[in-house]
This record gives sequence, C-alpha cells and structure tokens, in this order.
Amino acid sequence: MKKIFFLLIVLCTNSILFAQNKYKDVDDAVEKLGPLNNFNVAVIADTITEKFGDNKQKARAIFYWIANNIQIDPKGTKQNDDKNILPEKVIALRKATPLGFSLLVQEMCSDVNIRCLSVDGYVKNYAAEINETADEKNYSWNVVQLGQSPETWYYIDAARASGYLDKKLTSFTKQFTSEYFFADRKLFNLTYFPDNDAWQLGGGVKNVKDYYALPVISNTAFALGMGKPTPITGLIKATLKKPVIFTFPVSGNVEVKNISLIMGDEKKPSKPEAMNFENTGSAITFSYQFKKEDTFPLRIVADGKDILQYMVEVTE
Repeated sequence: MKKIFFLLIVLCTNSILFAQNKYKDVDDAVEKLGPLNNFNVAVIADTITEKFGDNKQKARAIFYWIANNIQIDPKGTKQNDDKNILPEKVIALRKATPLGFSLLVQEMCSDVNIRCLSVDGYVKNYAAEINETADEKNYSWNVVQLGQSPETWYYIDAARASGYLDKKLTSFTKQFTSEYFFADRKLFNLTYFPDNDAWQLGGGVKNVKDYYALPVISNTAFALGMGKPTPITGLIKATLKKPVIFTFPVSGNVEVKNISLIMGDEKKPSKPEAMNFENTGSAITFSYQFKKEDTFPLRIVADGKDILQYMVEVTE
C-alpha cells in the first residue's frame, strides 16, 4: 500500500512565542549564512555546523536551516508523490513532502556524525478525524540520539516547523515554529503516533486506535508548554445540565490573556466566546455549559491561536 504523506494544516496564521529562544545564538549564526545556494547536502551540513562543537547546537543548526530554507511541496503532498524525497533532490528543488524533510534532516545529521533516524507514523489534522483511524501512515519526522541512555533521544519535526499548507493543499505559508526542535516528549506523544513503538520516546498511547481517540493538538500548544489536557478523549459527550471542565498544564513562564471557544465547522463557525479562566502558573482551568443539543467541532483558542480541537456531542 502506498504511503500517503499528509501535512498537518495549521489553522492559525501565527505562532505564539511565549518563552525566550534559548537557541538564539545558533539561529542567528545560521540565519547569517543564508540559503547557501549551489551547495550540496554535505557542504551545507558542514558549513552551518562548523562553528559549533556541541551536538545539540549542531542539530539545532540543521533543524533551523532546513525549516527556514525548505518549503512544504503542495503538489507533492497532495498527490502523495515520493519521487523527490532524496536529500540532494530536496536541496535542488528547495521543497519537499514531510518524508523529504525527515530524510534531509537524517542525512545532514549523519554528515556531522549525529545519529538520526526518519520515523513514519500518523498525525491528525482536524476534529472530524477523531475516532476515524487512518488506513495507512500519513506523516514522517525524526528522532536524534545524543548519548547512550534512553533520555538522550529527542524528537524533531522540521516540516511542521517550516510552515503550513492551506486546507486544499495548494499553497504554502512560511511560519517558523521553534518548539518542534527537541519537542516535549509527553506532548509530542499526544500529537503523533509512530508505526514502530520503539520510537515512542517516553511512552504514550498503546495503539493507533487509541491515538485517534485523542483531541487534535495544534502547534501553539508546544509554545505554551502544554501538558496532557482534560478531557483527554477527543469526543466529548456532554449534557445541557452539566458543565464540562477543561484543564491543561502550561509552562510557568507563559502568559495567556484570553481563552476562547469556537464551535462549528470552518464554513459556519461561531464567534469566539471568551472564557472566564484561571491560570495558576502551572495550569489553565475553565468550565463551559453547552447550550443546545448538537454534534460539532470545538476549537480552544489561546490569544487568538488554536491549541486544541475536540468533537462535542451534546444531549439533553
């Protein structure tokens, strides 16, 4: 069965940066080097990492350069085209499917003696996919090893970090998201599911069916430092008489000014409804009592940026 490479489509237009970028020095140095046109993969890898002695900094340099110089290929993604996935081809075209991104990350890391593997698996894009298990793998990312212990393996997703495609998979919008470098394991394992559980670093759900039962997590959740949300089931079964309590841990150094709910599909969404929420510094909590019987998608939005999507089934 042919693998489908389907890119997560980010519904927001900008990424929230809640915390200071601890890799700013590396990012600035790589930025100054520019696109390095007419260089091959090995020369680019050596050039962007030569100032750094630490493997974490080298891996960051590779991630940053790829995410800022390679675009998601709309046509290749839409047509499930795996003809142009080899690293040299990606460098020549400056665009790739998610698999092309992951193979390029793997190749560049290998060129500078960092062990890195491409991982295939699953992602969800929309609330409508909750409990609708995919027939086959639809995404690729990377794991990087910097030491001998299990704790020294890390997640990288340079494709999502680069930007997003529109819903019709026809155009790419550049939007760098730093948090997909050495991404938080617990949150990553709620957002992705590998086809080989050996690459589920730190544990997670047991199978792909359980993964598709989870809510959809957007890239802003990574910037928030979000932990495991409640409800953890993607389908919320609510009644008109009892409010639903929403809670999700966040990093202590983030500031959120507004939490809103948007109900309904994209064609006829409701107006954002602001929530009266509590932020303890470690978690955000609020409750909502649904007002009518229906089944619909629900988006939770922080300061105008999507963080979570659910399906809600409201009965009397």
